[in-house]
Amino acid sequence: MARSGSTASGKLTPAQKAKKAADAHQVVARNKKALHDYHIEDKIEAGLVLTGTEVKALRMGRASLVDGWVEIDRDGEAWLQGAHIPEYLQGTWNNHSPRRKRKLLLHRDQILKLSHRVNAKGYTIVPLELYFIGGRAKVEIALARGKQEWDKRQALREAQDKREAAREVAAANRRRG
Repeated sequence: MARSGSTASGKLTPAQKAKKAADAHQVVARNKKALHDYHIEDKIEAGLVLTGTEVKALRMGRASLVDGWVEIDRDGEAWLQGAHIPEYLQGTWNNHSPRRKRKLLLHRDQILKLSHRVNAKGYTIVPLELYFIGGRAKVEIALARGKQEWDKRQALREAQDKREAAREVAAANRRRG
């Protein structure tokens, strides 16, 4: 007897494979600089309001979140600022502006929580990752506190120490085996 969602042989049909691929988490851009410059506290997934040419440019895998930040205006709406989505190459006169501000889709209580925390000294909201889930563009934003210069050096030193330890363990395993 066949289980639901698969054929009798246990393999996926081409339509099921296509649906699974469409529903997968497809990363378009990551903001590695934010992980280096900030202590990340809370992460939230938000939807994005995009135009057609922006979606097409994202599907081509072209975007940058490095200079991006999130701003909450007086009306209680969250906006992604400074993110770069280049113009769609096959776009016409109605192509989008690469650095325009884009509205984030969040619940009102999430926006209130973020705005109260941002008003505290030293906090900001930064985008971490831009991706597609189930055909919809999402951005992972984080409440972050800026690192001091010595924090950054210490984090780099710890990462280097981990790499060296992993190399030593690998070398010891090669010598034993």
